[in-house]
Amino acid sequence: MSIQFQAQAAMSALANAFAPHQCQFLAATRKGNFSFTVVNDNGVARHSERLYPDQYLGSGRLEKVIERAKKSLTA
Repeated sequence: MSIQFQAQAAMSALANAFAPHQCQFLAATRKGNFSFTVVNDNGVARHSERLYPDQYLGSGRLEKVIERAKKSLTA
């Protein structure tokens, strides 16, 4: 699976993890880097982060990113 498809799968997982909030993504680069922002119902950005392939590829890595972001949303 190419890095672009893996980045797309990670974006989909992030969008599902933060529902009902909206996730906005800045397009992935050829190297697979992308940014995501979690936006609340009022359109206010609540969390923003840039991800690199070593942060979302492999077992449990994306889950750690999701956990960290959820903690920052509740703080």
